[in-house]
Amino acid sequence: MNDSAVNDSAVNDPAANNTAGDLSHVRADGSAHMVDVTDKAVTSREASARAVLRTRPDVVARIAEGDLPKGEALATARIAGIMGAKRTHELIPLCHPLPLSGVELDLVPRGDRVEITARVRTKGVTGVEMEALTATTVAALTVYDMIKAVDHLATIEGIQVLAKSGGKSGDWTRESAASPGPGEQRGAAGHPEEPARSGVGR
Repeated sequence: MNDSAVNDSAVNDPAANNTAGDLSHVRADGSAHMVDVTDKAVTSREASARAVLRTRPDVVARIAEGDLPKGEALATARIAGIMGAKRTHELIPLCHPLPLSGVELDLVPRGDRVEITARVRTKGVTGVEMEALTATTVAALTVYDMIKAVDHLATIEGIQVLAKSGGKSGDWTRESAASPGPGEQRGAAGHPEEPARSGVGR
């Protein structure tokens, strides 16, 4: 069957427009689409995310003091992160534009790193995890841009959602997800590890 036949089938068969498995951004024919949230309830939603920029301790000291060739990094990165959150739907193709009611960015210089945390809130029909992730990432990229003249080997790592609340799926925190239940072990990423199997190769 050629591609055009597959596409025609998807158009003529309503079931082909359903999502494939658990991937809500993929239709049964494999094509991407924006999820229809028309019928979802408007609720208060919040998400937080984190990123870490690692560099040399002397550079972190200069960041804290505002003593960089490009000027004050922390304030600039905070504004950049807020702007990034507001424009997430322009950067990530399948994200919905959301009316953000609050964006908070904290940048904490500590030792050999700058810890960046974003908290984003809205009253809408879908969550703001992507906005929180974008805010932390853009803020981290901005700090890198501000310090690359003194340390082009700096790295950005640990970009992750910390928590979310609101919506049909309810509240979630990384800390609680990483806590093992009875008889369960967790891996480094907070996912359940399979019990050891007997047999060849184990």
